Amino acid sequence: MNLRNLIPTLTAEAHCDIPCGIYDPTAAKVAAKTVARMIEQLEGLATPSVSDQHAMLEYANGVNRRIVVKEQHAEICKHELEILWSDFFKPEHLQTFPDLHDKFWKATKLASKCKQGLDKQAAYDLIAAVDGIAEMFYTAKNAPQKYDAYKLITDTLY
Repeated sequence: MNLRNLIPTLTAEAHCDIPCGIYDPTAAKVAAKTVARMIEQLEGLATPSVSDQHAMLEYANGVNRRIVVKEQHAEICKHELEILWSDFFKPEHLQTFPDLHDKFWKATKLASKCKQGLDKQAAYDLIAAVDGIAEMFYTAKNAPQKYDAYKLITDTLY
């Protein structure tokens, strides 16, 4: 008899309730920038003639792919912010950042708004909100950034 058949299993995903102590806002920053970039690309797509069926299919494919990526990255951003909010920041951080909860709440609401539509200003506001949270993070961690991985990535890509 195999012991695995007797013990129920379940799959868990977490970052990370051990806690591992590995936290960084870079993933949220890249995700927010991706949201804005997808909206910019969507606005830049030229609508082909409806008489060109192949071009219309290519256009629809391009629109759909960008929308999916935009929504996935808005959710990634929201998830990464929630990890920082719930796992990294502690009650004692409220002394230094009395508006901490409000900033996170507003940032996660912006991520949701970015999922709902194509509001480019909301995407830019999300980037700014994540940047503000990143500043709080590095201040709280008492660790100046030796390099800005987000800037390195986006300067290379864009």
